[in-house]
Amino acid sequence: MPVTCSVTAVEIPPRASIIGLYPVTHLADAYAVTLPAGASTHPEQLARFIFSQQPRWVDGLMAIRDAVVGLFGLKTANQLTKADGQRVGIFKVYSSLAQEVVLGEDDSHLDFRLSLLCAPEGAGGEQRLVLSTVVHCHNLLGRSYILLIAPFHRLIVRSSLRRAARIGWPPSAQ
Repeated sequence: MPVTCSVTAVEIPPRASIIGLYPVTHLADAYAVTLPAGASTHPEQLARFIFSQQPRWVDGLMAIRDAVVGLFGLKTANQLTKADGQRVGIFKVYSSLAQEVVLGEDDSHLDFRLSLLCAPEGAGGEQRLVLSTVVHCHNLLGRSYILLIAPFHRLIVRSSLRRAARIGWPPSAQ
């Protein structure tokens, strides 16, 4: 059943495999939601669901982003979607385990990783999904880019998690 949810800014969980990944991190954030009883706790399935249910306005922002980054020779969403390897939307899958999937991309200006970690929360057995992001910039272009897109990134993550909850999380395969 679709519900609204509270998206909370949290610290990147110590169990997230992206902790300490880069020698210098230029952006690091994490947002958590509590999953309802009966929802899937499979991180890759949840990632596929979240990124396939993006708010429509995100497509508009991505079109603007692609028009600008294409001028600098950076990878566009279309190029990323068609790139080799296992992907969740535009993101390359770096690892997929029972409790965490790590997605991301490396480019000439920056590297980034997303962690979707599902873990029990509290004594009640509720499951919490934490979507964490870390970014390492290689140069001035990367630092300028991340400074420009960081507010949009945070807005997109929060909106995407809320939208997934409103639509209704995929059920557990039990």
